[in-house]
Amino acid sequence: MGFFESYLPAFVIRLTMPDISAKAIKVPSSAIRRLSPYSDRAEREGIKVYHLNIGSPDIDSPETVKQAVRNFDFKHLEYSNSAGIYELREAMLEKYYKRLGMDLTIDDILITTAGSEALAFTVETVCNPGDEIIVIEPFYTNYYSIACQYGVDVIAVPTVIENDFRLPGIDAFEAVVTPRTKAMLICNPANPAGTLYSKEDILQMGDFCKRHDLFLISDEVYREFCYTEDPYYSVMNIPGLEENTILVDSVSKRYNLCGARIGAIATKNKAVIDAITKFAQARLCPPVLGQIATIGALEAPVSYFESVRREYIKRRDFAISTLNSIPGVYSPMTYGAFYTIASLPVEDAEDFAKWMLTDFRINGETVMITPAASFYRTEGVGANQVRIAYVLEVPELKKAFHILEEGLKAYNSR
Repeated sequence: MGFFESYLPAFVIRLTMPDISAKAIKVPSSAIRRLSPYSDRAEREGIKVYHLNIGSPDIDSPETVKQAVRNFDFKHLEYSNSAGIYELREAMLEKYYKRLGMDLTIDDILITTAGSEALAFTVETVCNPGDEIIVIEPFYTNYYSIACQYGVDVIAVPTVIENDFRLPGIDAFEAVVTPRTKAMLICNPANPAGTLYSKEDILQMGDFCKRHDLFLISDEVYREFCYTEDPYYSVMNIPGLEENTILVDSVSKRYNLCGARIGAIATKNKAVIDAITKFAQARLCPPVLGQIATIGALEAPVSYFESVRREYIKRRDFAISTLNSIPGVYSPMTYGAFYTIASLPVEDAEDFAKWMLTDFRINGETVMITPAASFYRTEGVGANQVRIAYVLEVPELKKAFHILEEGLKAYNSR
């Protein structure tokens, strides 16, 4: 045996890569993140990209946020309590949740690193691997990503764009519940469809969960973005369901504090909150500066929300009417959040969205949109749909939709 031959097995072993987990392979990539490199490249080349792809509003955070951060004096930045700074939990209770008629105490509230961690802690607490969670389709993509991380199956109850994504009858939920079902997860108002569930809808879902002894998890991060005159109805207001309901919350959208990464969990179920507290202790604490900013945000006057709501109604009205004026495009009227799902006259919305970033320009400008297929579990649904976030001022939306319309013409005439 020669010198190289004697060392060949060891050399081959060193080149072998260790396997990553099956879980890591199964978790889907985000459609937004898949397209980001193309957007980044376009912007590096000097192209202006109108971002209709992500819910990052352009409205200023309340002045009280900036004051709180400027006034925060510290010698070194310490850990907070794992459950969050007491003053923040107290402020959320007294200045927010009680105003919404929620019967909570400070011990029912835990501060998290944004709504994403709140949701992850909740799924990890209420489900075992192999359990199921019912969602309403289309649904926020990260629901599936988080469920995959904990070996939980997501079971979708479909709603359809042709029926403006209205909630189906309770029979649709009865058809999918199994002995493995542990929870129902809703988003109200809904990302991505902009649906707003009525009090009657919420009570119907609450009754379903009570009959089947399920947790009802409600993602209410868009609660301030409601465009009807009816009072908002939270799952936390359902009488007799206190042990089943879990509120997932965030200040990211409400105060335009996406980068602060502060969310919350609220529940009257002591076993749930005690278990989540243990998970919170393992990650030490939420971002302290984000918590300080949120304490300031809770001092914002009601007029702040009133002006934001008026602005979004204006943007919503313009976005929906303009989209429906484009040949071949349909977008239902939305009543909450700041998104809409639109069907386009294309077969593959992801290919079109990529092409807009790589090949199409008007005066050095283009548009980024989110393919909607990843918001569905039902095979083949949503391939020709996109989610559009109307988070820009109307003059900017006008330019963006003009580019979108011209892009559709050019794409379909290639």
